[in-house]
Amino acid sequence: MKKIWSLSTTVRNPDRIQPFLSVLKEMEGEAFDEAGQIKFQTLLIQNRLYHPTKLSDEMEEYYETSGDKMSFEQAHQIFEHMQNESATLREDSGLRGRTSVAPLAKMGLAIAKQTAGQIKITDLGNAFLKNEIDIGDVYFRFFIKWQIPNPDSTEFNDDGTYNIKPFIGALHLIDRVNKKEIARGNEPKGISKDEFDIFVPSLVNFRDIDSYADKIIALRDMVSGKSKTEKRQILNDYTREFAIAFLSTDEAAKVDKLINNLDEYGDNAIRYFRLTRYFHIRGGGFYIDLEPRRSVEINNLLAHDSAEAKTFTSKEEYLDYVSDITEPKLPWETKEKLTEIIEKLITEVSEYESRLGLSAAHRSEYAAFSEAQLKSYAEELRTYRRNLQDKENHNLSQNVDKIKEYITALENIFEAEDKPIALEKYVSLGLNALNDALQIKPNYPVGDDNEPTFTAPANTPDIECFYESHNAICEVTMLTGRDQWYNEGQPVMRHLRDFENKNTDKVSYCLFVAPKLHRDTVNTFWTSVKYEYEGKTQKIIPISIGQFIELLKALVMIKERGGFLNHTQLSGLYDLIVVKSSAVSNASEWLQEIPAVIDSWKTSVTA
Repeated sequence: MKKIWSLSTTVRNPDRIQPFLSVLKEMEGEAFDEAGQIKFQTLLIQNRLYHPTKLSDEMEEYYETSGDKMSFEQAHQIFEHMQNESATLREDSGLRGRTSVAPLAKMGLAIAKQTAGQIKITDLGNAFLKNEIDIGDVYFRFFIKWQIPNPDSTEFNDDGTYNIKPFIGALHLIDRVNKKEIARGNEPKGISKDEFDIFVPSLVNFRDIDSYADKIIALRDMVSGKSKTEKRQILNDYTREFAIAFLSTDEAAKVDKLINNLDEYGDNAIRYFRLTRYFHIRGGGFYIDLEPRRSVEINNLLAHDSAEAKTFTSKEEYLDYVSDITEPKLPWETKEKLTEIIEKLITEVSEYESRLGLSAAHRSEYAAFSEAQLKSYAEELRTYRRNLQDKENHNLSQNVDKIKEYITALENIFEAEDKPIALEKYVSLGLNALNDALQIKPNYPVGDDNEPTFTAPANTPDIECFYESHNAICEVTMLTGRDQWYNEGQPVMRHLRDFENKNTDKVSYCLFVAPKLHRDTVNTFWTSVKYEYEGKTQKIIPISIGQFIELLKALVMIKERGGFLNHTQLSGLYDLIVVKSSAVSNASEWLQEIPAVIDSWKTSVTA
């Protein structure tokens, strides 16, 4: 029976890719034989990146000790427990390690297989570990090569039914629908989320792209002019009929399962494909379109790649191809096309500069540049464009109505589609609104529209804040249980210390924001604030999302009366909270005192 494709069985959650790769880097040069596979899985456990079930109370406590990781001996004890609980692992002790490393190999980040000798991190993997490229670049490099069928998977038969590179196929499908709408005299708008869910995961052969585009157009005509209720009924009926035809059966259980999977797999694909910056979300999040700011790249990619799967003679040949950072040569990496990209970027940044009242910057005489120099210059312009977009966000954030939007978004954060990303975004915008910051620098990757595509990398602060008289980092999390402590405690203190060491000219703070604060997290921070972390005290301010909202509400009151909140008033609040840590006998009392400190500060600045 025909199957749809899913990313969940192919790649790992993005927030685990870099930490897993970092652990594998510790083993570079070692053999990935059974002993190596066991060691890799044990190291993942040691670094709290893998947490098996059915642990004893003693072993559960290993995950809750202070510090970044447990001892290797404790981790090995947990691995042995896994073996005792699993007949499969007793027969094949390296299985779990091979499973954990598989996504890294599939994505071309590492070579780690028993037949390949020593573990090797590829050029792509090393660049990712050094943050020279971000998660979006990693996924793009993988997606343009990932195909079904492929020799690395037995999930799809190589009988002609399946023949597609799903990512490129999705680009082609949207492009084809847009062109058909233009031919009909309509404005192109991409495809709706419902259309994406039905037609993208089920697009399993590149030869069906045009007929699928026709199906989308026909479905649109069916719902045109109908009421919202009628549209939903038509869509539901169509989806069921489509599933029956796709599966070649009307067996209810199988049809219902496919319909549920279409929705789940579609959502997942949108999330992952969006990371690459080649897909643009529009229409209030209801439509998925091609990113207009990458039109040169997309048009050339579609012209040179039909989405047909390549032929490989072995699994090794396929994985070597995926891991080769030089393959394929991207069709726009010519002097002519790179120059076209640069010209578009210069036009875009000129428009931002004009709106912001800035003089032209980051202009180079690039006519004689080599291809490598042109690529580097294009990335410089993209970085500059993001800086301009951040400046524009700062200007927009000074508007009272915008601040009220941020408050509403934060109040409804649990309803957000991707809560961790939404929290980083709206706290960043709120920090922009609060006062006269020199720069608020979120470290999350963004699309060309400056919308975040994922959370900040694990080894950097979520947000960096620069002011005339002080600096700060801001760390945010949606975690509320004890996992908040061992995921955020040590890393937050380490991020602040590293930030302090890089910015020694001014005092540095850390604002920590969570839905609610776990007692163990606060206790860890209290020790750092009152006593020391790595030999010196720190200035960490733990507050809830609700308390951060109160700061924004105070700002609205001030602005509505024509006032202004400057950065020294904010640092004054931070100092009050830090000083209060010394006036209490324990972390619990400190946490209880913070709301009163905020209320008193709010009264003083709004008086």
